[in-house]
Amino acid sequence: MIPKRNLMRALKKSIKQPGYAIQNLSKRLKAHFAYSFGKGRAFMPETLSLFITYKCNLNCKMCGQWGDRGTFKNYDKNVLNEHLSLETIQQLINDVKSFNPNITLFGGEPLINPNIITIIRKIKANGLRCNLITNGTLLKKYAAEIIDSGLDEIIFSLDGNAETHDSIRGISGTFTRALEGFRLLNELKKQNHTKKPFININSTIFADNHTKLLEIIEAAREFHPDNLTFHHLLFLDNRKIPHFQKKFTEQFGQTPFDWNGFGVDQIPNINPNEIITQKKVMQGNKYPFNISFYPNFNDEDIKKWYTAFEFKSNSYQNRCLSLWMTAYIFPDGTVRPYHTMNYDIGNINEQSFLKIWNNIKFQKLRQHLIKHKSFEVCSKGCTEFFRY
Repeated sequence: MIPKRNLMRALKKSIKQPGYAIQNLSKRLKAHFAYSFGKGRAFMPETLSLFITYKCNLNCKMCGQWGDRGTFKNYDKNVLNEHLSLETIQQLINDVKSFNPNITLFGGEPLINPNIITIIRKIKANGLRCNLITNGTLLKKYAAEIIDSGLDEIIFSLDGNAETHDSIRGISGTFTRALEGFRLLNELKKQNHTKKPFININSTIFADNHTKLLEIIEAAREFHPDNLTFHHLLFLDNRKIPHFQKKFTEQFGQTPFDWNGFGVDQIPNINPNEIITQKKVMQGNKYPFNISFYPNFNDEDIKKWYTAFEFKSNSYQNRCLSLWMTAYIFPDGTVRPYHTMNYDIGNINEQSFLKIWNNIKFQKLRQHLIKHKSFEVCSKGCTEFFRY
């Protein structure tokens, strides 16, 4: 099912994409059933996220990959050059298309991959929904091909007006380059009489922009999105991460070191009252696109989130259902439950995804979550924890 706090956001999205909403509802009902009665087994997932490339052309401050504390900076060059071959992607599509998952193309920056349009076309040719997460800086180059490919949705990250956005992204001119790409994309959508790809903007709340959320809405108008979602910043206590990693390694035999990318020494300088005040202004206004917060915390939760490392929501169930709903596939073919878990459950170059999804390793991890609800890093370090 959908958490009650997320219902309105889901309803607004379903009005524009009813078929997508009905399909997801069915899969979430099955996931809840499997969580309660499957003993670690799961129905086929709602979404597969393909890590198209590790590489990125930006250095966003808050990014756990390439940001101030990003873990990808320490990756070997040979690892950074890895990518899923077109043959591997086609075989994956053949394996999974019977259960009709959503395919999200992820990175790094997916548009860096020279085969990106071919990959999208392969996915759409097999009748699957395809989403693309991008920083938008390369969109102008690919706009026409993206329209022609039938891509369903673009998820774009925006941090504020041009000055704020460029400052957080680490390179000047990124706002203008992205805007030029979306202007061309929207123009081509009109010419081709199509609503696709839908444009969803994500904006991470950060110390540099948390007092400027209303400005972000005004900046977003120029991109003509369908939805704008403010994401609460993920951050973990550096002192707690090694404790979690030690326990995980002892139990599961692998060390999830990518969580280090979200580690901080002190709580970020973000005033939750500033966020709450601006949120109330938004609720009192009308905008040409849907606006939401994720997670959709109440005011009490927002205050707790930004004033302490420890967090337990009073408006969500505080348990992970993600491992029954989604999986991440990395450039070397490894399948992981989450992109910072560093727990390789199998490899699609060695066996089909269908065999990996309910293998012993995946079942063991799910059984742990059924018993313990989550790991100690989940609530403040995982974008999926409050989704399902």
